[in-house]
Amino acid sequence: MPKLVISADGPEAWESWRDAFARAAPDVETISWYDPAHSPSEAQYALVWQSDPCDMALMSHMRAILSVSAGVNQLVNRPDFPVGVPLVRMGGEETAALMADYILWATIGLLRDARRWALQQQTHIWARNVASRTTEGARIGILGFGHLGSAVAERLVHAGARVSAWSRSPHEAKDVQLFSGPDELSAFLTQVETLVNLLPSTAETRNLIDKAFLAKLPTGAGLINVGRGEHVVESDLISALDAEHLSGAVLDVFTMEPLPKESRLWSHPRITITPHVAAEASRDAQVAYVGQAIREIEAGQTPPLLYHPDRGY
Repeated sequence: MPKLVISADGPEAWESWRDAFARAAPDVETISWYDPAHSPSEAQYALVWQSDPCDMALMSHMRAILSVSAGVNQLVNRPDFPVGVPLVRMGGEETAALMADYILWATIGLLRDARRWALQQQTHIWARNVASRTTEGARIGILGFGHLGSAVAERLVHAGARVSAWSRSPHEAKDVQLFSGPDELSAFLTQVETLVNLLPSTAETRNLIDKAFLAKLPTGAGLINVGRGEHVVESDLISALDAEHLSGAVLDVFTMEPLPKESRLWSHPRITITPHVAAEASRDAQVAYVGQAIREIEAGQTPPLLYHPDRGY
């Protein structure tokens, strides 16, 4: 039986992980990273979020490291990360469904100007600012067309939207207009009414969404950022909103998290903030995904969300 050592979410989360594996993946033996009766060297696999420097060396012998998040920069950007050990990003059907639901909710909120209603409720103002736009025919563009992007596109197409997507390399998809490569990025942006960012964090995507980038969107466009906080130059986003070039933004990720209390993003009347919760699956769903990934590795197969250093995701 494969053995998994768990440090994710700290020692206080150990019992919930243990109980979830007993329910959803009983064929995986689990031990706590924090239990002095055990050593990480006993395990062939590790489930982690962030790790202390001394922890990295204890994982160098493992068959794989599994992350509890889809983003893995907190691991791979460290000089002591054991580069020879395969790294698997979090995924699964529930994660994709949650992201698709979140994007549909955020899209409708931008279309109906729901942020204005929220501000009016806070100040007890009854003003019938009617927004009659619907998802039917709305032009939604997705930056990034991987596991999550394709699930989001499917949900939006079912809602009647006209969906396009841009990715680094070409893809194929039904009912989605696809763009790829740097030469097609501008053409993609100019026809988007609501832009959804689902890009991974790479050297090429950091600070990608800046003043020049936002200027290519049509006047009145909206932005939904569920990719990485470092993709967006926050001062440029605020300027585009203040100038009414953008009509609104929904942000789930930020350059610094938790978002500092002094950040201007909190109080901007055109910004809706959520605390990095767009697609956090239930404990059992995460465990089912991890268990399946371990089974695939044990069988000599490649898990679908294996990190590729050459791509940066």
